[in-house]
Amino acid sequence: MLTFPSLFLTVISIASLTRQVAAAGAPNPTRRSRVPRKDKYGGKIWAQVDKFQGDDFLDGSWEFFDQGDPTHGLVNYQNAQNAKSKGLAVVQDGKLILSVDDKTQLRPGGRRDSVRINTKKTYNGGLFIADFEAMPYGCSVWPAWWSVGPNWPEGGEIDILEGVNLGDTNQYTLHTGAGCSADSSVKATGKSLGTTCASSGTDNSGCAFKDSDPRSYGEGFNSAGGGVFAHLWDSDGIKIWHFARADIPHDITDGKPDPSSWTTPAAYFPTSSCDISHHFHDHSLTIDTTLCGDWAGAAFGATCSGSCQEAVADPTNFANAKWKINYIATYHVPLLSPRFQLCGIDGQMVLANTLTILGSSSWFLKNLIYLFEYSVINRRE
Repeated sequence: MLTFPSLFLTVISIASLTRQVAAAGAPNPTRRSRVPRKDKYGGKIWAQVDKFQGDDFLDGSWEFFDQGDPTHGLVNYQNAQNAKSKGLAVVQDGKLILSVDDKTQLRPGGRRDSVRINTKKTYNGGLFIADFEAMPYGCSVWPAWWSVGPNWPEGGEIDILEGVNLGDTNQYTLHTGAGCSADSSVKATGKSLGTTCASSGTDNSGCAFKDSDPRSYGEGFNSAGGGVFAHLWDSDGIKIWHFARADIPHDITDGKPDPSSWTTPAAYFPTSSCDISHHFHDHSLTIDTTLCGDWAGAAFGATCSGSCQEAVADPTNFANAKWKINYIATYHVPLLSPRFQLCGIDGQMVLANTLTILGSSSWFLKNLIYLFEYSVINRRE
């Protein structure tokens, strides 16, 4: 928690740094641009705020949800200690692997051990990149990579990667309070499944797009070596892309993503039909695997035989019910380009690391950082 003395010292330090850096070079009146610079790919410079990889998921930045499943799945979500001791949350070769128990025989209707994790930090927009080597699939299996705000559905929910049972393509879905709709006429490669985003306990369909690429979900996704899901949440709306392993843009692999250079998104929910800033706020990033429940249970017969309860009882059904996560990274666009030099150190690194340390709650202090950046660039440029 920031105390007044520490905040005061921070303000003084930033002011002092501004004077020192400004003294290193007189202002050039011919270069006073307020427009963010472009990177080598031609788009905005996105500054990395967080990158979660390997043990980063287990160091306390993410928490383990161990309550009853809100979607009524036949799972026992494990706390951190139990998930690790049971081998359901482990790091191998730098990858986080989240598994469903595939060893215990249960009676039909019993609950199987599984894992759900979410960030303690919350987000109010940005660019999010998730690289998965593999994802869970199988009869009764309902995996999801998503984010959610408070007081569901009023804070909104964004489902980036989700499906059930032996489905072969991904579904991208928004859930909101009343007053939000999707526009089926937008340019997107996915097929519109519905335009009413408002959700409730009795109607949780949401508004969605269905991907047409079999490499976007389940066995097809894993056979392709996994891939990347990227979503952009800004004042224009929410756009979501899927890139199979062989199609990941170089700017993503270089750690300098440029959404303006990517292909048409699989899903696009524009602000023109839904006030994104009103319906989406304070989101925690979330990964889970539930079993049966409201969706996978109801849709079980479409791709699987027998009953969903019988499938959950048989441990051999869960050999492929594993997330293999390479990394998840978050980015934002600073007020101005952070590519200034501070005592010989790349300012982009300084800013990103500072924002990571400050977290999402230090609004005033982060804006002081931006003010410092603004002053330095105006003087150095």
